[in-house]
Amino acid sequence: MFKMNRKIEYALIALKHMSSKNPGQLTSAKEICNLYHTPFDPTSRVLQIMAQNSILNAAQGAKGGYQIVKDLSKTSTRELSDMIIGPIKITNCAHANFSECKISSKCLISRAMVNLNESIQNLFDTIMVSDLIDSSAKSH
Repeated sequence: MFKMNRKIEYALIALKHMSSKNPGQLTSAKEICNLYHTPFDPTSRVLQIMAQNSILNAAQGAKGGYQIVKDLSKTSTRELSDMIIGPIKITNCAHANFSECKISSKCLISRAMVNLNESIQNLFDTIMVSDLIDSSAKSH
């Protein structure tokens, strides 16, 4: 079953929290972890990665923290996922690189898996981060 990686969830939790703050107000990794009971190391690392990729601005020091600097309505879920965990890869043959697959010489579905992976990547390109963290988004 395809499942969203926890680090992406931590990133979305942090972005949702930060988006509710006043402009210029900083958020620390510790604040996120204390409020939402996320583990510190992966949460902190995800914040650092987003800062390195210009989604967040990082301020150092005792009163330091992060703030959103990129328009999240122009940041796709795929972009977020690629920066945090790497390219979406649902199977070993998902990138038409069959070297990791032990059955590629006899496989009947490898092309279908590559197509499925590309379809999922394309779908993630259409879902903006703001769509996922918007409070007014419909829940099913």
